[in-house]
Amino acid sequence: MFIPLILIAWLYVALMMALAEATHSQGTVLGALFTFLLFGVGPVALVTYIMGAPGRRKLRKQQEAEAIKQNHQAQHGQLAQQTNAGNHTPTDPVTPERKEI
Repeated sequence: MFIPLILIAWLYVALMMALAEATHSQGTVLGALFTFLLFGVGPVALVTYIMGAPGRRKLRKQQEAEAIKQNHQAQHGQLAQQTNAGNHTPTDPVTPERKEI
């Protein structure tokens, strides 16, 4: 919960560094842009990507489990249709042998 707050604070500090560089007598706007990108946006993007890895892994496993479940249901449905095509009584290729008493 507090991670986005830290990232926003980091971007604020990087923005202030870039602003200080742009307004300094020996600073340039291009230098300020690179400061903001390399000290602000780059690290925030990297941390966001790393912190999102467990969520992406969980989502991928959930999607794989759903795909397996759907595949299993589809195969089961096809098998049911093949064994009882047309809702007729299934026929056994081998006739049962009855014992007489």
